[in-house]
Amino acid sequence: MEEQNSKIKEIDKVLKEIGNKIEELVKKGAEAGVDVVGEIEKKTQELRANKTTLEEEFKNGKALLEKEFNARKNVVEPKLKESKFFFKEGVKQFGMAIKVLLGEKVN
Repeated sequence: MEEQNSKIKEIDKVLKEIGNKIEELVKKGAEAGVDVVGEIEKKTQELRANKTTLEEEFKNGKALLEKEFNARKNVVEPKLKESKFFFKEGVKQFGMAIKVLLGEKVN
């Protein structure tokens, strides 16, 4: 999950960079001549729409990933607890076997 979190943070960072670039284009467009302003405005509107779509897809993907993780966690967690119990019991039995082999009294 840690790897997935780093990927999510990386995607979030890219989306923020896209937003910053769009704002940078808007500023440059304002400084540009009248001929270019209309075209730049059109491109920035397209970029904003695409950014919004990407952000929505990112949020949906993140929600789906979290839902899948929680579903699998609920299935795996009880098995891990059971395995932990059996591992501890195995270690206890192994310790008792060594005591018997060494001739110590087992409680």
